[in-house]
Amino acid sequence: MKIAVVGATGLVGSKMMEILAERNFPITELIPVASEKSIGKEVSYNGKSYKVIGLQDAVNAKADIAIFSAGGQTSLDWAPKFAASGTTVIDNSSAWRMDAAKKLIVPEINAHVLTKEDKIIANPNCSTIQMVLVLNPLHKKYKIKRVVVSTYQSVSGTGAKGVAQLMAERNDTAVDRVYAHPIDLNVLPQIDSFLENGYTKEEMKMVNETCKIMGDDTIKVTATTVRVPVIGGHSEAVNVEFQNDFTLDEVRSILKNSAGIILEDEPLKSIYPMPIHAEGRDQVFVGRLRRDESQAKTLNMWIVADNLRKGAATNAVQIAEYLLEHKLV
Repeated sequence: MKIAVVGATGLVGSKMMEILAERNFPITELIPVASEKSIGKEVSYNGKSYKVIGLQDAVNAKADIAIFSAGGQTSLDWAPKFAASGTTVIDNSSAWRMDAAKKLIVPEINAHVLTKEDKIIANPNCSTIQMVLVLNPLHKKYKIKRVVVSTYQSVSGTGAKGVAQLMAERNDTAVDRVYAHPIDLNVLPQIDSFLENGYTKEEMKMVNETCKIMGDDTIKVTATTVRVPVIGGHSEAVNVEFQNDFTLDEVRSILKNSAGIILEDEPLKSIYPMPIHAEGRDQVFVGRLRRDESQAKTLNMWIVADNLRKGAATNAVQIAEYLLEHKLV
């Protein structure tokens, strides 16, 4: 397997290479790729140093798989060129997610829809991935009518510059600001830019991607996404109304036995998901399960995951693993 990592010098790109090594992905040749300003820099993979090359040289190298984490415009401009050369692209940006001709994949949910003809595959938004992984097994059993979600998203979701702003404010040092306001000792009810309907792009990603991944446009979703002064790990308060009733014991059993999920639901012992415990792990954690006492057939829960791992890099690598295992590349 000849693997290109596009955006190899960035926060998610670095995490992708780390996870490829952790999971012993069978790479015969690694091709780290970045923008012109990073060409010639060295990155480390599995104890070895590799020189970063440019995008056109990477296209010419004809990798089997290219995992992109270099921003939407780079993906729009270059993913088709990689695909035309025979490379299968797994793209972590929002560029292709809502393209009707492209698959939007969380492997535990819908990898089975992939074929050899899928040369550009979209990796969902980080906050969407962790939510749908929990929602999907419950949807199969009870059929979801409506989801109300509020997120508490870490600064690493903005990349290295988000982490830098938080730490600079904490240490009272100068830094280029990436948020409109201070983030330390604050929360910002804005992730990405605002749209005409008053929602942010991040909020509408959660609405639209949920339906596409789960293959059901009848699911109603409304979201409020918030940036919090946490370095790693996104948290979500999720309220789900079902068509069919449930028991909490049955919900716990379903979640406990679902791939990629860890149930942490012993509130009397102060056991519940927290980003400080999810960081560095690939599972999605769920807890604080309780009935919504204001409405029938409705469940409240708290979902946490490492946004750089399952929310981005790990999910992309799992897609690559599926392609390899099922001989789709």
